This record gives sequence, structure tokens and C-alpha cells, in this order.
Amino acid sequence: MAWFYLLTAGALEVAATTVFRYTDGLSRITPTTSFFALGIVSFYFLNRSLEGIPLGTAYAVWTGIGAAGTAALGIWAFGETATLMRVALLTGLVGCIVGLKFVSAH
Repeated sequence: MAWFYLLTAGALEVAATTVFRYTDGLSRITPTTSFFALGIVSFYFLNRSLEGIPLGTAYAVWTGIGAAGTAALGIWAFGETATLMRVALLTGLVGCIVGLKFVSAH
């Protein structure tokens, strides 16, 4: 269950960073409120994941999912540049996240 919580936390982190682009410097109330709410719920699930995953592993996976997911979403949905090097590095990041799952002691 801990890995489910961690993946949920990562997905919520991607949602929060995506909503952040619409806050206009935290001046628009609905996107800003959504950003903070998604962030809080993401932290909640990150905390729940710590019941079965070491903190260092959980934090690395959580930030990795957030970074890779946000970058991939930017490429897919917002027309950000998808150079070969950028895609290769994102693939490497995802590979490291998956690797942490397999070497985790729990």
C-alpha cells in the first residue's frame, strides 16, 4: 500500500505544478487554492507512504515523479520542446525512479 500512496502523492504533485502555471503569481484565487490543496493532499500521501518506505527513497521517488511527470506533461500538453537529449534524460530519471522501487528494503 505504501507504494500506491507514493505514486498517488507523485501524481498529485504533477497536478499541483500544472495548476501552478495558471495562478498568475498566486493572484488568481481558484488556481491558487487548487494549487495549495493539491500540494497538501500530495504531502499527506507522501507521509502515508513513509509507513512502508524509507524517507530518502520516498522523497527521491516523489520529487522524481513530480519532475519527470511535469516535464512530460509540458511536452505533451503545452508544446514544450522535446529534444532527443531532454527525452533521454527524462527516460533516465524514470529509470532511476523504477530502480529505487526494486532496491528499496521495504
